[in-house]
Amino acid sequence: MVQYTLAQSPEVILTVSGKDSVKAREKAMDQLIDLMDAGELPTELSDGFAPQQFIEVKEPAFNPSPEEDAVTQAVQVLSHLATLKLKLQDSRTEALQVHAQIDMLFSDDPVNEEEISTLKDGFKVLKTYAQANLRYKEARKQAEEARAVLDRALSPGEAEPKASKKSEN
Repeated sequence: MVQYTLAQSPEVILTVSGKDSVKAREKAMDQLIDLMDAGELPTELSDGFAPQQFIEVKEPAFNPSPEEDAVTQAVQVLSHLATLKLKLQDSRTEALQVHAQIDMLFSDDPVNEEEISTLKDGFKVLKTYAQANLRYKEARKQAEEARAVLDRALSPGEAEPKASKKSEN
């Protein structure tokens, strides 16, 4: 959609589908003629008027407020925390089993190659879990702040009446 106005009557807005083009300006001109014929145009165009004289009305660009940006960021942080939590849960059981097997390396009991091979393979899972756990802990700190931002954004505003408590006598 494109909107046009006249320098002589900025309060008149003519809306036409499509983008600004010769065809769109011609459609706006048709609307202008209809307004003139109906006597609804508040100004006289005694000198004539051409489609090139239309002024395109541009919508102001939407600039979110800092509070809106903070809310968007907070939601992203919480979403990231949720993803990390799922990753952590998925690898937790296997990682804890591998962690328990590490004791065999510190004991004097004999171990075979298969046990060591299984343990080495498990180190990948253990490493992944440990790194995810560290990232989760850090993300959780950030998420606490994000949660506070959302709590403030969701709290009732000052304009809403607060319920008053009646004092008992």
